[in-house]
Formats: sequence, structure tokens, C-alpha cells
Amino acid sequence: MERDYSAPPEETEPALPSRDKINEDTCAGNSHTSRTGTCGATDVAKARWTLLRQVLRQKQMESPEVKQVSVRRFASFDLFSRKTLSTQDPSDISDDQWVEYRSVHFPEYSALLRDYLGPLRVNEVLNSFDNTGNVCVWPSEEVMAHYCLKKRHMFKGAVCELGGGMTCLAGLMVAICADVKEVLLSDGNEKSIQNVRGLVEKNRQAGKFGSTHVSTRVVRWDSESDISALEGHFDIVMCADCLFLDQYRASLVDAIRRLLQPNGMALVFAPPRGDTLTLFCQLAQKVGLSVSQHEQYDTQVMDVHLKMLSEGKEAYDENIHYPLLITLTKGPRPVSLTH
Repeated sequence: MERDYSAPPEETEPALPSRDKINEDTCAGNSHTSRTGTCGATDVAKARWTLLRQVLRQKQMESPEVKQVSVRRFASFDLFSRKTLSTQDPSDISDDQWVEYRSVHFPEYSALLRDYLGPLRVNEVLNSFDNTGNVCVWPSEEVMAHYCLKKRHMFKGAVCELGGGMTCLAGLMVAICADVKEVLLSDGNEKSIQNVRGLVEKNRQAGKFGSTHVSTRVVRWDSESDISALEGHFDIVMCADCLFLDQYRASLVDAIRRLLQPNGMALVFAPPRGDTLTLFCQLAQKVGLSVSQHEQYDTQVMDVHLKMLSEGKEAYDENIHYPLLITLTKGPRPVSLTH
């Protein structure tokens, strides 16, 4: 199913950033119902931040770090298996735990990721550009990584992942599986990029990238210097679940438009999250991008989606968990990517 956006964007008042995608602990495990909570813009999320501010104000914390207060219930579409890797170096006393993420449907492809086992510090949570995807592989990122493996033959030239968080799993998978010249893994958060640099080095040492040049960089969508340095460079730009921060949505649209080559294409995976996806698509069309929306783009993902709906799983909410695929191009309407 595809949808075009021709209506002019509605005027909206600026809103405070949503923090419901934040998780202060490692989301380990690979099941549909991991931990408790939701990623949606709910009263629960607002209550968590209200409580955190009160605790900070009253200085009644047990330690200078925020303990686990995860509100993320639906964890995975089970598209990747996780295998914990044993530490070979006895001198390594860090809290890091390396895991192998292997595609279930394309098992010849895997990436090495690092689980962050320690909690995030308060100042890291509150005083950062965006901490939304910093610790977990979120469902939209997982789905985008799977889709990139499935469509690996369409990737060429230079590829960029925006807002990849602590893992940039999809970008890593492109670097591993596709015949591309270069892949840039980016996020607006320095801590995320520090972690991604470690992932790149680990996977490079394991011989995962072949001749593909893989680099990392802090890229803030609202930074003129960050965007101008990369303008017009990429054949494909992609991002996952990056549309809900109201004050950065227009900046993301502009960044995608400017980073793409004239014949380039953007892949955006995101759940509806109320009207956030619709607003993004309207903004994209307003700046001259051709926009197509795909709901049924992958059989495996759709099967899990329909199963969760039919079973009435309380942990699953398609409004915040099932990512739609949005394709953006500067030129004519793109060919179908759903088959």
C-alpha cells in the first residue's frame, strides 16, 4: 500500500521534545515482550521525567546515576539473533559486553555490537542533543537493517545513516552486505558516535567491511556547518524513528534534501506516532521532495505485525511500534520498493 502527500502542511505550535524513546539501560533479550512500558508519547513518559526532575531537585538520589526506568515493552520483530561473545582479553575490566547480531533470514550476514551495561549519567540524559536511541536497537532500526539486507543490491556509491544512535545497525549492515564505496554512520550525540567508532573498529578488525570505506561523524541536522560539509554527497540517506522531535523535524527534512545527490533517494522507517509521520511527509513535499509511503514492504515484518495484532498483545501498539517505509527523492516518483 502506498500513499502520496499533496495536502499543504498544517501550521503547528512548537512543542517540547518527546523523550519517550529514551531508555537508560541496555535492552537485552530478543523477544516481543521485553521489560515493561511503551515508547509512545504517553502520560507515563511525562510522569517519568517529572519524577526525575523532582528527584534531582530534591537531591534524594541514591547515586549520581539514573537507575533503570525502562518504559519500552515491545522489543523486537525477531529479525536478528543475539549471541554473547566471551571476552578473550583477561585484562579487559570494562563493563562492555560484545554480542553478535546475525540476520535470521540472511544468516550469512552479522555484525558485532557492544551492549552498554552501565547506566547513563543524569547529565548525559538531560543535557544532550538527543539521547533517544543511545542504548538499544529499536524496532524501527532493526526493521531498517533487515530491509537493507533484503535490498542490498540496490545500494551503490555513498550511503549515510542519520540519527543512528549507539549502534547504527542498519548502516553497519549496508557496509557489510552491499557493494558500496563508502558508508557514513552518524548521530547528533557525541557519546553515541564514540560508541559507534568502537563498533566500526571491531567489525573492521573482523574483516566485515571488505573494501568499503566506513566512517563515523557527529551530524546535527540543525547545524549548517555539519550539513554543508556533506551537501550533495550521498546516493542514499536513511534514518529510523527520527521524526517525533517536533523542533528538529523540519531540520531533518532539509538535511535529507541537501545531503542527497540529484538522483539520490532517502529511506525513512518510522511508526505513525500520532501525526508526526504525516507532518514529516508534508514538510518533505513542501520542499520539493517526491514522497511515497509503503505499509506492506516486507513479508517477514508484516507477518509479525499481523500476528501481534491478532493475538491482541497489550505490549504491542502499531502506532508506536510498526514502522512504515517512506521513500523520498528529488526527482520523479521512485519505483516500487516493496517487492
